[in-house]
Amino acid sequence: MDRERLSYLQIHPKDNVLVALRDLPKGFKVELGEQRFFLREAVRAKHKFTIYPLEKDADILMYGVLVGKMNYGVLEGALITTDNLRHASDDFKLGNRKLYWEKPDVSAFEGRTFNGFHRSNGTVGTANHWLVIPLVFCENRNVLTLKSALEEKLGYQVESKDYSDEVEELIVRYQAGASVDELLAVDLSSAKIRKGKNRLFPNVDGVKFLNHDMGCGGTRMDSDALCGLLAGYITHPNVAGATILSLGCQHAQASILRDEIKKRDAKFDKLLYIFEQQLEGTEQGLMQKAIKATFAGLTKANKQIRQPAALDKLCIGLECGGSDGFSGISANPALGYVSDMLVTMGGSVILAEFPELCGVEQELSDRCVDEVTAEKFMHLMKTYNAKAEADGSGFYMNPSPGNIRDGLITDAIKSAGAAKKGGNSPVTTVVDYPEVVNAPGLNLLCTPGNDVESTTAEVAAGANIVLFTTGLGTPTGNPIVPVIKLSTNTKTFEKMPDIIDINCGTIIDGEETIQETAHRILEYVIRVASGEEQPKAVQLGQDDFIPWRRGVSL
Repeated sequence: MDRERLSYLQIHPKDNVLVALRDLPKGFKVELGEQRFFLREAVRAKHKFTIYPLEKDADILMYGVLVGKMNYGVLEGALITTDNLRHASDDFKLGNRKLYWEKPDVSAFEGRTFNGFHRSNGTVGTANHWLVIPLVFCENRNVLTLKSALEEKLGYQVESKDYSDEVEELIVRYQAGASVDELLAVDLSSAKIRKGKNRLFPNVDGVKFLNHDMGCGGTRMDSDALCGLLAGYITHPNVAGATILSLGCQHAQASILRDEIKKRDAKFDKLLYIFEQQLEGTEQGLMQKAIKATFAGLTKANKQIRQPAALDKLCIGLECGGSDGFSGISANPALGYVSDMLVTMGGSVILAEFPELCGVEQELSDRCVDEVTAEKFMHLMKTYNAKAEADGSGFYMNPSPGNIRDGLITDAIKSAGAAKKGGNSPVTTVVDYPEVVNAPGLNLLCTPGNDVESTTAEVAAGANIVLFTTGLGTPTGNPIVPVIKLSTNTKTFEKMPDIIDINCGTIIDGEETIQETAHRILEYVIRVASGEEQPKAVQLGQDDFIPWRRGVSL
């Protein structure tokens, strides 16, 4: 392919727009088959332009599906914008099953293993953590007090830049009479690294503190869902045990939490300590008991060691955030290939973010293994969108200003690219929040598109690795599961090397195929799952945890 053809891409033969792969000037000559035309205005990389003249209300197709309608007529070579395009997507209904798919070649990973923590219920963790969790926001301060008491003493304080020297430098300059402009011009590049202590329990990766603002005062549905979410974390293969702080009078009762744990693991045998402040009396009595229990639990957790496990014990959560116009043609298809490889080997993958599946419902429902599964997916999509529209914000409101600025003009454009993370395999199960994934294969999990809420939910559902694609860059992580960040373009990877692990911009640059990138990703996943490498989010201590209130969140 010559240099001119590398400047733009037709994703699907049915598409009537092209994607600019680099900044294209006004008057740039475009050649597509027998067609020859010139751009009528400059088109920045990641944005789209028309192939044919289009009338008002004409359909715009990308990835072979409807992604919008024209607000007014345009000629060929016209830039697609929020002014001339509005969101539109096809309706969907129960259709014929389309379960045939071409499995990828996985011979390069045949017989491969990772070293993980084996649990009594047959699951395998990619890490080994102890949890400290409040059942209600009233206990957040006590949880933070435990964090202050335990984290540094046990050697779990994250190594980080200590910016106190920078502050001291500014104080000295200010006291010497520096102006505002002089203060803004001070060079503060000599940041230091604060080193954490050696860990007392080397086989325990961390003590994680999951503060939140729920548990009481909201709906009973939200507090029950919170208990289900927390049960997902407590029973997670990356968790050895947990200390729970309860006030006593809140909606999220300890009894509900125990019931949710049993739903997920009928033979649950991890250490679980629950302390209720209204029964214990004094704060000092509560805290001393919690500290002793947590310390004792850590001594037992430290006896667990990594052992080999087959790759079918991996459950990968698929996530995207800060998406751009390259997401659907580089990082997301690469994840889709990884997904198909893992499914072929008997593993599990989770595709979530239901507002970002708008427009591809028909394809996904047709890929469901049976009609019951397809109907559950369609019901969740319709119910979720209807609730959003009733509150004045349907799925069409999902794209963020950053998404739009970088080429994702409508929700359907964003969704068609986001769905590529799920590859081509049949949909094994559809799971509602905050249920757990128990089946191998491709699982659909109902979550918001919000990065942290969705990642939080995927982990509760059982993901022991999360692959997170980003075009604009995001530091998102998770307390107990490694979150691997993949950039859709080389520019973002080079600009944000402290938060992004893998560059998929090599696909856009013509340096790698999707398959080659997918193999590179899976090799990195195996090293991370074995504890041989730490993703940037883990290194930074990016422990993002936000439970989803079952109201509207896109």
